[in-house]
Amino acid sequence: MSQDRLEHPSGADGLPQASPARRAVYVISVAAELAGVHPQTLRIYERKGLLEPARTVGGSRRYSEHDIAVLRRILELTDTGLNLEGVKRVMELEAEVRRLREELARSEQQAREAVARTHRQYRRELVPVRNSPQRWVPGGRPAS
Repeated sequence: MSQDRLEHPSGADGLPQASPARRAVYVISVAAELAGVHPQTLRIYERKGLLEPARTVGGSRRYSEHDIAVLRRILELTDTGLNLEGVKRVMELEAEVRRLREELARSEQQAREAVARTHRQYRRELVPVRNSPQRWVPGGRPAS
């Protein structure tokens, strides 16, 4: 039974390893069939650094739904005429764009929270006009 335990690669795209999309359940022949390629193609993609399947303790490859989606993306890009180095670069750039978008969304949320805090602080510090001190002028009438 110890051979069923998997060693998971770290998720470079930030997906938690325990998510259902990351559960490595497919053997290489099934993954290749699902993606519509030969199993040797999967080995080539792994050697080129395009794919990193999980491994059992015994060393067998196991592919997840996420891995199948990556395989399909590789096929889309190669069908447009990109070579594997080009595919690798495009996928790295796509991952960087995702990371930057997430960072931007976090920054925007922090900015909104900072503005809201500032507005709340201003409301506490404001003095209503009717209660504001007025300058007194001789003759007993406030100056306008």
